[in-house]
Amino acid sequence: MAKRFISALLCLILLVSILPAALADKPRDIFPLEYDSLPEPAEGQHHYLLCCTDTWSDDHAKLGNTDGVILVTLDTKARRIIFTTLTREMLVLRPDGGIGRFTYIAKNYGPEELCKVVSTHFGVKVEKYAIFCMDDIQNIIDAMGGVYITVTDAEADYLNRYRISRDSTTPSMDKAGTYLFGGHAAVIYMRIRKVGGDGDAGRTRRIRTVLSTLTAKYENASLNDALALLSAITQYMPKTNMTMEDMMEAVGYCMELRGVVPEGYQMPSDQALEPITYAGMSTRQVDYDMARLEMQRILFPDEFLD
Repeated sequence: MAKRFISALLCLILLVSILPAALADKPRDIFPLEYDSLPEPAEGQHHYLLCCTDTWSDDHAKLGNTDGVILVTLDTKARRIIFTTLTREMLVLRPDGGIGRFTYIAKNYGPEELCKVVSTHFGVKVEKYAIFCMDDIQNIIDAMGGVYITVTDAEADYLNRYRISRDSTTPSMDKAGTYLFGGHAAVIYMRIRKVGGDGDAGRTRRIRTVLSTLTAKYENASLNDALALLSAITQYMPKTNMTMEDMMEAVGYCMELRGVVPEGYQMPSDQALEPITYAGMSTRQVDYDMARLEMQRILFPDEFLD
């Protein structure tokens, strides 16, 4: 009798231990493109992957999770500036062949592999990257004189409850309105996920808002202004594979595109995303065939005119 009771108890424990895994969604298989088969960027298009880790300070020995990733495309032929934010929660095929969240790729496999994951999953070859921590971002924004941001009542309430300092916005934040944000407050604003009901999509939208506003500040910049900004940015750029020549080329492209209003996109779109629970985490699986078509529509809109 005792043996049967113990056996039954062990079976119950085993059942309970595997139940959460059984209830978790099984993600669909992911089939990225072959990196070596990807075409070079189209004439005039220059892609840069900018990433921000979830840490305030730099750790050169170990990267944090990349909570903010944006593909910046400078198109000097079509005269376009494109900011495409990538959702951190999407499932991708890792370099080791397993499935995992996008936010962990740079931390676990390195930024070069992150570039390859973006390239092979979305069909656009990206080679240049720069990675910042949150403290770097706030210092760069302060060096640029802050950024004007228009907030809703809900966002203002969240930021005040977060206890941003009273002098971190001008005027001191009260309710909905437009304020000049210092670097720290701007970083906190960009990290908001629990206001507005749109989660990570809201965070990526706020990132695009800040970048677009900062870009507009430099629409009449001189070459000296641009070089001064480059100096400030490189001071706070701990990890990049861009040479000084690469950076000077990027400055040249930016000077060509002064006055161009940036376009902002979320990738993948909501239509290509499906929420699932995987490995005990809230994630999004992606229809990558749809996402790659969406990316082509973004980069080459004239080819999709009806």
